[in-house]
Amino acid sequence: MTDPLDEKMVSRVAEMIARAGDVVVFTGAGVSTESGIPDFRSPGGFWTKFDPEDFTITRFLESPETRRKQWRFLLSGDLFRDASPNAAHRAIAALEAMGKLDCVITQNIDNLHQKAGNDRERVFELHGNMRWIRCLDCGERYPLEEILERHRPAVDPPPCGSCGGILKPDVVFFGEALPDETLREATRRASQCALLIVVGSSLVVYPAAYMPLYAKQAGAGLVIVNWTPTPADRIADVVIHAAAGDVMERIVADLRRRMNRCA
Repeated sequence: MTDPLDEKMVSRVAEMIARAGDVVVFTGAGVSTESGIPDFRSPGGFWTKFDPEDFTITRFLESPETRRKQWRFLLSGDLFRDASPNAAHRAIAALEAMGKLDCVITQNIDNLHQKAGNDRERVFELHGNMRWIRCLDCGERYPLEEILERHRPAVDPPPCGSCGGILKPDVVFFGEALPDETLREATRRASQCALLIVVGSSLVVYPAAYMPLYAKQAGAGLVIVNWTPTPADRIADVVIHAAAGDVMERIVADLRRRMNRCA
């Protein structure tokens, strides 16, 4: 439970949202972990199961065995098994339904914002989406489930059905640049919003972590909700160190009461 001081901060954030025009929410791994998805670096996380080198674009392109290992992992169904949106995802989707959200900019690759109800056109995935597969040659994009259903239980990863090229999970590997168009639009939205709310990000992975800085430099309000301190805490208007789902749920409840009073 948040303490009384946190409740005052929750109320302040709800007031900031009520008064703001365009609100952008920036999310990181701290949102996904509340759905049972370990982050990449923690005990039990992704890198305890895989060699990070297998997720460099160079190794992926040069090593058929690396591509086979990733294909076996996809076939296993272990990725985000049974993961469902949590209270934070639902609260962020509620902000959109209430007409207060311009967009979500996320570092997460789990598709849970869309599952929670956010319009996919309003979700800017800086690191891609593991639910999709992309051909590195022709750029054709396929739903992961479609590829798995069509080619299970093949031992080797299938080629692109359009051109025969190499298929790769549509996420950013080490050594790859962030998707240019997505990064450009996310930067524009962050730079033009009235309020940016960071939820569940330690803000140490760049260039994604520049988003709150762009917002603040442009004169926007900045709220940070994260369990641990971040480098941007010192420039934020409100900082709440608590669970993302609990805090966002309370903020939306407070906002809803304010909007109902004004209706």
